[in-house]
Amino acid sequence: MVIKHVAGNGVRILLERIPYVRSVSLGIWVGTGSRYENTANNGISHFIEHMLFKGTKTRTAKQIAEAFDRIGGQVNAFTSKECTCYYAKVMDRDASYALNILADMFFHSRFDVADMDKEKKVIGEEIKMYEDTPDDLVHDLLSSASFAHHPLGYPILGTKRTLADFKPDDLRKHMHTHYTPDNIVVSVAGNISEDFIAEIDALFAQYTVPEGAERQPAPSFSPGKIARKKETEQAHICFGFEGVSSNNEEIIPLIVMNNALGGGMSSRLFQQVREERGLAYSIFSFHTAFKDSGLLTVYGGTAADKVGELGKTMIETIHTMVDEGLTDEELQSSKAQIKGSMIFGLESTNSRMSRNAKNELILGHDRSVDEMIRRIDAVTPEEVQKAAERIFNTPYSCSVVSPTGRLPEAI
Repeated sequence: MVIKHVAGNGVRILLERIPYVRSVSLGIWVGTGSRYENTANNGISHFIEHMLFKGTKTRTAKQIAEAFDRIGGQVNAFTSKECTCYYAKVMDRDASYALNILADMFFHSRFDVADMDKEKKVIGEEIKMYEDTPDDLVHDLLSSASFAHHPLGYPILGTKRTLADFKPDDLRKHMHTHYTPDNIVVSVAGNISEDFIAEIDALFAQYTVPEGAERQPAPSFSPGKIARKKETEQAHICFGFEGVSSNNEEIIPLIVMNNALGGGMSSRLFQQVREERGLAYSIFSFHTAFKDSGLLTVYGGTAADKVGELGKTMIETIHTMVDEGLTDEELQSSKAQIKGSMIFGLESTNSRMSRNAKNELILGHDRSVDEMIRRIDAVTPEEVQKAAERIFNTPYSCSVVSPTGRLPEAI
């Protein structure tokens, strides 16, 4: 059972006790990411994430790293389109120790100019690494094509130009606007007692800031197309279709449908593209849900001279599935795979900590595993067909990274 406590200032604290493990995972989740940026400060959320590890008023960056190594723990962070998370996994006896270090990083980071200059170089290398990974780059380009003129289309890492301009006050101002108590969830899962909530409350209930930034209107999906020239061995292609938001009732049938399309080795895309035609080694589809929109992505990589054939086959496979519908065997298999993946993913404290935080931060409430399983089991062929028709009988976006830098004529 997930216990929820709301601190006096609005910070939400979640705790799930798992007495049969010996670890504790804890994360500080902030409801901000690259979608809450603009063209001038794109990448600032990710930059702040990096800077919180560069030293506080009482600890250097090295001392923060050594503190977790000393107890055999793990500490890390990530930034996405809609959230930023700072998390640690430690042995149960070290939970309080880890919490205090994370809180120190969260509240007392220095944002030293010299450290910022070094970290700009580090992130600059991260951007280069990303640019050198075409199967990652093609997904970034798809976001740009699908959400033109909206921050959801911005790269999470930002750009070298925006990165160069960041100053300490820019970071503090952004945190003041977005790291507000009502926008923070502290999630804990593992062998920990309910008393730990009081420790979190003591650290996080003491600060207040004015109301945060207004949330943006929902983005409009744009069926744009982008091609990038890159000297690669393969051509990489993505198609994007307008999906649904996290709270949309259609999301469960859509997930079932998508899994049958490109979620596993028995999926339509894998069988048709890889097994039948040998066009690609990597071929899959997935749905990304945001608070107010979504994107269903279909990806494949192939030889440069085969990208047109691959793209055509991907679209044909999608249309065939829409015209024929799923067989009962496909429907039941897809449901079983999704339930299995969900259950397997909950066998670690970190997965549970993350799941609970996302439910609270994005949905605003807990969604139990049993509830999810019941909803998956209840999905009907008619719901899946309705979702497929709504998603795929509309214009799509497309991105390509290839040696020619051109979109295939058939696309």
